[in-house]
Amino acid sequence: MDADFFTRNIIGVFFFYGLSFFSMGLAILLEASRASELDFARALRPLAWFGLIHGSHEWFEMSLLINAGIHPNFQPPEQVDLIRLLMLSISFFFLIAFGVRLIIGKMRRAIWWLVMGTSVAIWLIGLLWIFSVQPDETRRMIAADVYTRYSLAIPGAALAAWGLLVQRRRFFQAGMYSFGWDVALAALAFALYGGIGQFFVTPSGIFPSQYLNAVQFIHWFGFPVQVFRAAMACMAAVFIIRSLRAFQVENQLQLNALRESQQAERQRLEELSAELLHRTVAAQEAERQRIASELHDGTGQTLTALALGLRGLRSTIDGNPPRAIEQAARLETLATDGLDELGHMVTDLHPPQLDDLGLMAALRWYAGEIKARYGLQVNVTSLSNDNEIPPNLRVVLFRIAQEAITNVVRHANANQIELCLSTTQNQVMLLVMDDGQGFDVKSTLQVSKERPCWGLLGMMERASLVGGSCEINSEPGNGTRIEVKVEIPLEVA
Repeated sequence: MDADFFTRNIIGVFFFYGLSFFSMGLAILLEASRASELDFARALRPLAWFGLIHGSHEWFEMSLLINAGIHPNFQPPEQVDLIRLLMLSISFFFLIAFGVRLIIGKMRRAIWWLVMGTSVAIWLIGLLWIFSVQPDETRRMIAADVYTRYSLAIPGAALAAWGLLVQRRRFFQAGMYSFGWDVALAALAFALYGGIGQFFVTPSGIFPSQYLNAVQFIHWFGFPVQVFRAAMACMAAVFIIRSLRAFQVENQLQLNALRESQQAERQRLEELSAELLHRTVAAQEAERQRIASELHDGTGQTLTALALGLRGLRSTIDGNPPRAIEQAARLETLATDGLDELGHMVTDLHPPQLDDLGLMAALRWYAGEIKARYGLQVNVTSLSNDNEIPPNLRVVLFRIAQEAITNVVRHANANQIELCLSTTQNQVMLLVMDDGQGFDVKSTLQVSKERPCWGLLGMMERASLVGGSCEINSEPGNGTRIEVKVEIPLEVA
């Protein structure tokens, strides 16, 4: 094939030239909506606009050639040449923006604006000089076209190639080698597109287009420079579009990482639930042992003493009535003390106030017990009627409050506890605050075999079992705030 063949089919060359860049821009815009952590994704939008505008520019050139073939004597108005020049320059500005964005990353916005501003200034100054010194309209527009390619296209293609090589290194570091080679070949295409395709331009008065131009290119290589530009555009578009698959791979890697994280979290929760169950069973057994020990040591001994006393009373009642009366009084006192002790034990296991008088009554009773035992003031307030709270939720909230207050007594070194219960139409909230020494919640809640924090975890587990939440906020030196929220079932609310 000789130069005449390409000249006769130059309209087809312009068509595929424009199609390559336009397709690349459209593909990038479709992929740019994906969420991605890659700098490549954030830098691609200027390249998309370069492709769309530059592709449209080539199709605009093609339409002018078609019109010239139909109407050989037609002379387009000056506005058409200005539109061509504007489309050409804007497209190359976007190419410069793409290259600079890839090179500097997202943190140095000042450098990006400096480069873009310098490019615009250089182009405008040169253009003003051309328009001022060249009176002939045709030669003026040709010179402006040549200067635009020299001042914008060649630097833009060089920056794009440089940026793509930087991105190649980042792809290699991420282990995405195939995409690294794709952007490397795209960088080669842009380098050749700018270094050769935009260097051989229409002959004009701009140096060195008097000597190295499109005519000289045909003389040396036997085909128009537009063919070379179209080939490089096709090559760049193919490898840029191929590199867009990196976003799919990245999304897949993110999904895999998310699945692994969810699986690890699920496994951790299962282990935590199993350990909590184990601790619950162990706590139940310990509580049974404690009750058995108290019954044996307290109530059992009281009953034994009563039995021995009654046996002695039987033998002394006839022979020494006054002593029998004194012994009966001691036995009565012993029985009364045993009943009181048994009552305390039953109350500790399940306060009767919880069922008979409601949650607030049980909390006030427990606050009194804490003050009597430890001298710690517990202020209990209510913002609503707790009769709306179903019995199962009362037990859960009471146990959470009991555990929270116990933790304050044991660890907080506090002077006062504020406990507030409030209900809305469909939710109950329990708030426990203290003025103690506080703690680091995150490190304390980390479950380890050496130092598990089962008290706090137990409160959170109790709340979750009834579909609620338990939020613990604390800082060293600033006390602790525990907020429990539980939804009241609709049939109850």
